[in-house]
Amino acid sequence: MAVVSDSMIEKLASARKSLKSSLEKSKALGLALEKSGPRLEEINQRLPMLEAAVRPIRAQKEALVAVGGHINRAVSPAAAVLNVFDAVHGLEKSLLSDPRNDLPGYLSVLKRLEEALKFLGDNCGLAIQWLEDIVEYLEDNLVADDRYVSNLKKSLKNLRDLQNDGERARLDGGLLEAALDKLECEFRLLLTENSVPLPMSSPSALGEQPCIAPSPLPVTVIQKLQAIIGRLTANKRLEKCISIYVEVRSSNVRASLQALDLDYLEISISEFNDVQSIEGYIAQWGKHLEFAVKHLFEAEYKLCNDVFERIGLDVWMGCFAKIAAQAGILAFLQFGKTVTESKKDPIKLLKLLDIFASLNKLRLDFNRLFGGAACIEIQNLTRDLIKRVIEGAAEIFWELLVQVELQRQTTPPSDGSVPRLVSFLTDYCNRLLGDSYKPILTQVLVIHRNWKHEKFQERLLVDAILKITNAIEHNLERWSKGYEDVTLSNFFLMNNHWHLYKHLKGTKLGDLLGDSWLKEHDQSKDYYAAIFLKDSWGKLPSLLSREGLMLFSGGRATARELVKKRLKSFNEAFDDMYKKQSNWVVSEKDLREKTCQLIVQAVVPVYRSYMQNYGPLVEQDPSASKYAKYTVQTLEKMLASLFQPKPGKYASFNGRQPSGKFSNGLPDQYHSSPRG
Repeated sequence: MAVVSDSMIEKLASARKSLKSSLEKSKALGLALEKSGPRLEEINQRLPMLEAAVRPIRAQKEALVAVGGHINRAVSPAAAVLNVFDAVHGLEKSLLSDPRNDLPGYLSVLKRLEEALKFLGDNCGLAIQWLEDIVEYLEDNLVADDRYVSNLKKSLKNLRDLQNDGERARLDGGLLEAALDKLECEFRLLLTENSVPLPMSSPSALGEQPCIAPSPLPVTVIQKLQAIIGRLTANKRLEKCISIYVEVRSSNVRASLQALDLDYLEISISEFNDVQSIEGYIAQWGKHLEFAVKHLFEAEYKLCNDVFERIGLDVWMGCFAKIAAQAGILAFLQFGKTVTESKKDPIKLLKLLDIFASLNKLRLDFNRLFGGAACIEIQNLTRDLIKRVIEGAAEIFWELLVQVELQRQTTPPSDGSVPRLVSFLTDYCNRLLGDSYKPILTQVLVIHRNWKHEKFQERLLVDAILKITNAIEHNLERWSKGYEDVTLSNFFLMNNHWHLYKHLKGTKLGDLLGDSWLKEHDQSKDYYAAIFLKDSWGKLPSLLSREGLMLFSGGRATARELVKKRLKSFNEAFDDMYKKQSNWVVSEKDLREKTCQLIVQAVVPVYRSYMQNYGPLVEQDPSASKYAKYTVQTLEKMLASLFQPKPGKYASFNGRQPSGKFSNGLPDQYHSSPRG
């Protein structure tokens, strides 16, 4: 076995030591390499940035020199825009507060906001253009990194799109719209708080109030409204402002009118039989219309002018037109039109004249208040109403004579009284000739004939009335011949001649007809009264003849039989005549009393004397009551109670007349009253 020398051992130890050292170095190198990997990756990622950083060094010298100036010129306007934008947001707290606390201050801040937004609107585009120019310069001259330039271009495109939209709300975050909404609310609140319905007096005193109502809003309130309108108008919100104003003020006018109970304005033609059934409403209509025009619409007209005068005539006139239409003027005109559409009758003529008088009284007010182009609807309705009123009134008036003549073929009253047609027309014609209606009717007829290019003379009106009166006389003559009983015919003529005399004497129509005409009818009344009395009650006394009674002074039985016979004849004639004439009527109290008195004077004294002289002859007879049927007092009372009007017969006549013309004697809808 070989012996290992000391030298070999040393060599091995040395090799071991060297190997161990190499392993440790390799391990350290491995660890170092492991740690250097991320650093290399980081360096790799930073290389593009380093490349971009050193790119200007690689860019042309001229581009590097000019880029500073381009950037400064672009950034300056952009910085100014940003400063204003910051100022806009600084106004937010003030503009989101309640304008009522300090309206002038609020409006001042709002104006500053408008100016700021105008500046932004005018300069944002310029600032964006400058920024776009510098980005384009950077890109063309490779002065900046491509990705950096791309991001800049994308941001600028978004800004350009917003700027092109023209929506200022994008610039102020909706602050201006919110502030304007608050102003509109304040505008409505000011109007509502200061719009109080006009206190109503009693309907009977409507016409006694002042003709022109004062402005319904205080001056300070009007000034605030004007200031708000100025700002809203500047921001294209005038229409909304007008809408609020019309809504509040028209509602206030309606509330003022509500106290007058104007439900009748909505009545339709199918809801009433004739004009007379709504006669009271027509009278109210004139007063209510005058009140509405002179007190309410006059005030609204003035207020619209005060509030919107700075905006322009067309604006405030248009505003007033809307208030008038919504508040109820159209309903007034429609009611008048409804009246004109009702069926024709003489009463309607009077009501049409009333409507014309009301409109004519307000003609100047209508022309002034509703004469503008904005009120064209009101003008058209008014003109149409006036046309309908004039044509309707003229048509009815000129047809009166024809309608009276048509009644000539009808039967006369069975009770011999005054026909309703006669009693109505005597009063009716006097009303047409009276101070209340004659001027109006004349004006209506003048206008109507002017439309037809015909001249009108006042004598035409008078002649038409006289022809109607003459037609009445002819009707009476014809009707009197329609009775089979001549006595009733004379009774009828007595009645009507007296009616014409009594009710036309001292009247406009009576003055036209003259004293001789009146006297003729008075005399005719006496003539027919005498004939009536002679042919009826005047025959009774002859039945109580004393002839032959003196010859039987010695024979009571024979005398008694003769008295009984004559009393029986008297009683039968009296009963028959009384029964027949108890249904006859004398409407005039004075004529009735006088006629009854004449009958009493013709019958009672003869009866009293006869009964005093010959009554005892039959009083002892078992059947005395059969012959001495009436006492003198009973007879006188019965005769004095003749010809009484029947209850309700001459009150009112409300039946519907299908033809719309005169009916039998008079259309049932005309009012008449018992003459007493």
